[in-house]
Amino acid sequence: MNGSSVRVTGMELRMVALPLLRPFRTSFGEERDKQAVLVRVETADGAEGWGECVASPAPRYSEEFNEAAWLVLREHLGPSVLRAGELEPAEGLARALGWVRGHPMSKAAIEMAVLDAWLRSRRESLASFLGADRDRVVCGVSVGIASSEEALVEQVGGYLEAGYRRIKLKIEPGWDVGPVTAVRGAFPDIMLSVDANAAYRLADLPVFEALDALDLLMVEQPLGHEDILEHAALARRVATPICLDESIRSAAGARAALELGACRIVNIKQGRVGGLLEGRRVHDVAVEHGAPVWCGGMLETGIGRAANLALAALPGFTLPGDTSASDRYWAEDLTRPFVLDPDGTMLVPDGPGLGVEPLPDRLEACTTRVERVTA
Repeated sequence: MNGSSVRVTGMELRMVALPLLRPFRTSFGEERDKQAVLVRVETADGAEGWGECVASPAPRYSEEFNEAAWLVLREHLGPSVLRAGELEPAEGLARALGWVRGHPMSKAAIEMAVLDAWLRSRRESLASFLGADRDRVVCGVSVGIASSEEALVEQVGGYLEAGYRRIKLKIEPGWDVGPVTAVRGAFPDIMLSVDANAAYRLADLPVFEALDALDLLMVEQPLGHEDILEHAALARRVATPICLDESIRSAAGARAALELGACRIVNIKQGRVGGLLEGRRVHDVAVEHGAPVWCGGMLETGIGRAANLALAALPGFTLPGDTSASDRYWAEDLTRPFVLDPDGTMLVPDGPGLGVEPLPDRLEACTTRVERVTA
């Protein structure tokens, strides 16, 4: 085996559950804890790597969900990688996984784990491998639907005091123009955006025309995830830039959306597009089209957060992402905590691979299920 290849000799799945500090409500519903499938791989040269699947317990954000991810990882993706022998971590891994159609979040979890192990054996950081050009990233925060406008303004004030440089408000029909106006009125000069999570239709144009008056950075995913032409029509009718999230599943999808005028900004979530390497390709397409990108979040533990920070350090990520500190979500993370500095930035891990690993005692306390994958 040489330094450009890796052979995965063992694989383990873990289901973990961490309670959120406060419920997180979006147009999809409310989450009170984070359940995630973790992938741990062992390689022939004695390295270990970790990956996190960003799917949720229910298929609301996408068609993937934890039990389905567990099944496809155990029965199909995992055995395929174990049988592949020595493989190159980019094209070779893609070939080993590519025969399974879809399941990008599950594929992304295996890719993350394999890259982590391979880069640890090479003593190279994930950020360096991906092509990062900075050692810290500017951070924003996503604020869920609150119990009242007053409570929302109070939450936003707390995050601004903590140092976050961009505030994103979740909206849904009936909770949009009023709450956003209240926050803009209380904080007239902040970088402010909204995220609809596909909750509206083109017929809701008056809502977005009203939001135009509030000097927003962007409106994220206002319409359905398959409504590319409708997003293009909406983009022609409003001044605020449209950003796409759920609609962007690949670099090819990003190219189509940008060339059709469906968005001017792209949210990149490595799990949604099938992994860190495809995330980098989406980044490259956006840079080619002059479109700013930013890194979205899926309530990741410290494992997934480390990967997000490495990706967000690429040069095209010019807008603050949802790379919030560990204490935004958890009383105690799975890894050492990620901390927001007073200037609103966060340090990118520079150790080998992801640069972090689960704390053994914390991992055991949060684990609800463990299973070995066989070839």
